[in-house]
Amino acid sequence: MRNKVTVVGGGNVGASCAMNLAMKEVADVVLVDIMEGLPIGKGLDMLQTGPIEGYDVRVTGANDYGPTADSEVVVITAGFPRKPGMSRDDLLLANYEVIRNVTEQVAKHSPQAILVLVTNPLDAMCWVAHQVSGFSKGRVVGMAGVLDTARFRTFIAQELDVSVENVTAVVLGGHGDTMVPVTRLSNVSGIPLAELMDKATLDRLVARTQNGGAEIVKYLKTGSAYYAPAAAAAEMVVSILKDKKKVLPCAAYLEGEYGINGLYVGVPVKLGSRGIEKIYEIHLTGEEKAMLKKSAGAVEELVGIIKSKMT
Repeated sequence: MRNKVTVVGGGNVGASCAMNLAMKEVADVVLVDIMEGLPIGKGLDMLQTGPIEGYDVRVTGANDYGPTADSEVVVITAGFPRKPGMSRDDLLLANYEVIRNVTEQVAKHSPQAILVLVTNPLDAMCWVAHQVSGFSKGRVVGMAGVLDTARFRTFIAQELDVSVENVTAVVLGGHGDTMVPVTRLSNVSGIPLAELMDKATLDRLVARTQNGGAEIVKYLKTGSAYYAPAAAAAEMVVSILKDKKKVLPCAAYLEGEYGINGLYVGVPVKLGSRGIEKIYEIHLTGEEKAMLKKSAGAVEELVGIIKSKMT
């Protein structure tokens, strides 16, 4: 039996993620979307790319959840995208309804699956999926930090004209402009960033990372980023299916870690075949703790709005 991964949402992020996974040959892929015919056409297109690219997995599209049954991992990208001038928070209530409905279907058809959430506002949508599915906290994880870290690494490498492969970066907190790039723990081949650039430059790169999504939205005008978010979700899926136990920054449900309770917030986790297998609690400075608390507060506010709607 081959692994099966379902990607819910056939838009730019979902389709790119499905293609990414097919090319990695880690599982058969099912692409689901409510738009009639769309996932079926895209699935066929990806399937027919196999002989050219040299991958040999089944890619199918569907407008219902029947073909998704017994998926090992389900990536949820469905929802409304950001538009220019729109904050992630504006998406909240519209995407709450989407995630609630999707999670109910996924839990029914794949009760043993691990859920990887991509839909924004990310941390709040993870909370919804966790509540609705009834899955253990380790089986619901959010893709945020992998993307935010990739952006931070990109900007550092560009600034210093070095390989991105040599750049290690740490980003904590909610997926939004309150995220916390931890410059003290980021480095280039072990060399602290503080020894490679002045504070003003570092602050500029941090600000650009915090607004990384908005910068792309500004240029695209009618959509948001999808290549990097899709690749980030695919990296997480591969770590789960291959039990790689990669340590990645992901949105995880915290129960006291970092002084945060009952919220999904971005922290370093070990990602393996059981989902989140360990949460790493890094020692933070007073300033870093305050920034993380502020970021968690922003997530708590969104969850509070959803809770009022659920009652």
